[in-house]
Amino acid sequence: MCLFHITLLNNLKTVTYFYNKKNLFHDPIHNQTINIPNSSIEITIKREDLIHPFISGNKFRKLKYNIQQAKVDQSKSILTFGGAFSNHIAAVAFAGKEQGIDTIGIIRGEELALKKELNPTLQFAKSCGMRLKFISREDYRKKTSHEFLDSLRAEFEGFYLLPEGGTNNLAVKGCEEILQSKDSKFNYICCAVGTGGTISGLINASKDYQKILGFPALKGDFLQEDICKFANQDNWELITDYHFGGYGKIKPELISFINTFYKDHDIPLDPIYTGKMLYGIFDLIRLGYFPLGSKILAIHTGGLQGVAGVNAMLKRKKSPFN
Repeated sequence: MCLFHITLLNNLKTVTYFYNKKNLFHDPIHNQTINIPNSSIEITIKREDLIHPFISGNKFRKLKYNIQQAKVDQSKSILTFGGAFSNHIAAVAFAGKEQGIDTIGIIRGEELALKKELNPTLQFAKSCGMRLKFISREDYRKKTSHEFLDSLRAEFEGFYLLPEGGTNNLAVKGCEEILQSKDSKFNYICCAVGTGGTISGLINASKDYQKILGFPALKGDFLQEDICKFANQDNWELITDYHFGGYGKIKPELISFINTFYKDHDIPLDPIYTGKMLYGIFDLIRLGYFPLGSKILAIHTGGLQGVAGVNAMLKRKKSPFN
């Protein structure tokens, strides 16, 4: 069993995007309610994945003000970090191409440079003109140190520095715009969590009576501290039971859920972030976590470009559920 086949290059044929090329940061509103049989609980999906064909969901939000600032600073390029299947790397590469700014991607895993062919994500980034620099995992762990950043400044002059995942104050500001006035009717707002920027923006923009639930894609409790750096309310909680073993880890029940959800609701999910979040929400409903009559808003943060890479990985590993 593999994930539905929606790739970065053909998803325009399967999904209608709200995209105005003259204004990269066009801001649509599109909520899609799904029915849950025999339940008084309502789930609505905020289709942030439909904002843009290549810069979708939270990546669009995080880049909005950072791109503007890079232009104000008259930076020669944007430099950022990511792994082999990074949604962030793909989005930055396309945004740079669209906005006429050079981009540099510092990629975790020097062995990737030795492979005959890059994976779909890195191929796409390269095709958009992004310069890729592959470094060891040991060096990658130093990516925030002054010494390492100084070495990059010596190699790449005049770049605008964007952290891994794009999370900084400007990114949180962009993510605060995800919630609209009509979303005030929801009791719960749910999102997947990677670096903490998206949930921080949602917390800051939420009403005090709303509960923000984050579903981390990674193991560990380090995200609490990261989120507290940006969040200005305490109406939030991390649900840490649905990472399926950690970042990038996939199990048959998750793939089965994603494929069934797509078949039933015509909403594609990715297996790294939104798939795990929706799986968690439905499981919590089954377990009675949400009170009867709850109205849940689930943020679809995009990430669909990674589906092609995951399918290729499953095929390469001859996975029993590929």
